[in-house]
Amino acid sequence: MVTFEELYTQNHKIMELSKVLQNVIQDRALCDNEVTCDLFFQYVDQVKGHLDIEDRHLYAALLNHKERSVNNTAKQFLSGSAEIKRIFETYLHKWCKKRAMIIRDHQAFVKETEDMFRLVLNRIQDETEQLYPLIRKISGNAQVAA
Repeated sequence: MVTFEELYTQNHKIMELSKVLQNVIQDRALCDNEVTCDLFFQYVDQVKGHLDIEDRHLYAALLNHKERSVNNTAKQFLSGSAEIKRIFETYLHKWCKKRAMIIRDHQAFVKETEDMFRLVLNRIQDETEQLYPLIRKISGNAQVAA
């Protein structure tokens, strides 16, 4: 069972981490240290974990729903989840090695990291404004998402 409270708590944690990291990465000297790496990989784990929970628990009922618009919404969110995971893997391959950050071009790193944060924050906004209300509407349950 997954509750909306759990999903919102996960999203809140992701947003907090992204805000802190966004400020920290601006200073080149702070990028390669152990504390920043720990925070960064906590962020990565939180995002991946959140998407995995949604993939495993939220979409099956939506994909099997009789209304085409509900099916389409589920497909869009699943597709978006796959795309975010793909982007994360590409990003991690470029900027990290064995859970350590390898930053050769700080300016490019900051830009790509900010783009990734923006992508995830837009996803969280879409979940909050579109996905969760849709699940509440079709399930009739304001507490349990799946």
